Amino acid sequence: MPQFFLNKRLIFLLVSIIILVALIGFSLREREELTVPEQFLKDATGWIQNVFAKPQGYVTDFFENVKDLQNTYSENKELKSRLDKLAKLEADVQQLEKENEELREILGEKESLRDYEPIQATVIGRNPDRWHEIIIINKGEVNGIEQNMAVVSSNGYLIGKVKSTQQFTATIQLLSAMDPTNRISAEIKGNEEYFGTIEGYDVDRELLKLKRIPYDAKVEKQQKVVTSGLGGIFPQNLSIGEVVDVEPDEFGLNQTAYVKPGANFYNIRNVMVVKRVMDQPNLSDMVDDEEEEL
Repeated sequence: MPQFFLNKRLIFLLVSIIILVALIGFSLREREELTVPEQFLKDATGWIQNVFAKPQGYVTDFFENVKDLQNTYSENKELKSRLDKLAKLEADVQQLEKENEELREILGEKESLRDYEPIQATVIGRNPDRWHEIIIINKGEVNGIEQNMAVVSSNGYLIGKVKSTQQFTATIQLLSAMDPTNRISAEIKGNEEYFGTIEGYDVDRELLKLKRIPYDAKVEKQQKVVTSGLGGIFPQNLSIGEVVDVEPDEFGLNQTAYVKPGANFYNIRNVMVVKRVMDQPNLSDMVDDEEEEL
């Protein structure tokens, strides 16, 4: 009798396995429609999943909103801190400007190499063949525009100089122009300040060449480059860009710094022509007949 029950259980197990395998094979077969039990089971499962999914979604959204609020609070705190620092910086600048004016009055100095008068202008023309060399603006001689005036972009970076003027328009030569006579006296800002001249543009690397830097000058990357004001035309401290690389020249007597311009020479729409306030020296006394340095 026990042997009979054991065989019966074994037969039941084998039959169950066969039925299970058959059901699996039947369910895996490609069919256009499901059977009624399968459809019922699928609908029931979907309904149960939907019931649990909604509360889960609410809980997930709640914690995500809490996290977003925490991030917003942290960002708001950081922004407030920066605003406080900006307000303090503006107050310091105003105080320094006031003290500077008072000191200049005491010393009897009324002018500075930094002083200039801005003239707003808009780019109205650009030759596709000379896209990186020349632009035309809508201000000219009637607006006080003169040859060799500095020109800066809308974000305050030097882009070039006035090459020629007409009554109502002016032609601007960009720093990216391949003109060997286009030289600008520049200064590298840092713990120690070094002087050189912007001479040329590396088209492939899209970098300005700052040459004639002393061979022993310790110039580092990311140092700011500005106009020195000593060239006789440009005001002092107009931003040009920052150093990205330094190499010795071919003779090893000086160094050449490659400067990434702060302005985008490709896309220029609005500019500001800079009129230097301090009297300009006679350029013929500063350069050779074959050179021009600004």
